[in-house]
Amino acid sequence: MTVRTYYLADQSEPARSHYAWAYRVSIANEGRRTVQLLKRTWLITDAQGRTQRVHGDGVVGERPVLDPGESFEYTSGTPLATPSGFMRGTYHMVAVESGEAFDVEIPGFSLDSPFQPNAVH
Repeated sequence: MTVRTYYLADQSEPARSHYAWAYRVSIANEGRRTVQLLKRTWLITDAQGRTQRVHGDGVVGERPVLDPGESFEYTSGTPLATPSGFMRGTYHMVAVESGEAFDVEIPGFSLDSPFQPNAVH
């Protein structure tokens, strides 16, 4: 899995403490079973330590099924009230044939804007 973040200057209003990011995620099935992403949980933490939990079905309205060797990419976004923060999360998956549920942890990644001279992480 890879994640790339992009600060969205055109959607941000620093004078109003509104900072926006897009993030592009690439998920690859490196296993031997066909799997489906059913739900996701994100923990989004701003520079003041406030954490928002976002939980819901699939990603960007989809519940992708990935055969071994396949990948899926999507782009989404999040706002913060501070010029930096970070995200981490979990994809809640299922093995299609067996119905076995499992989670895939999404390591933390930074959300840093040009308005934050020193990263908080």
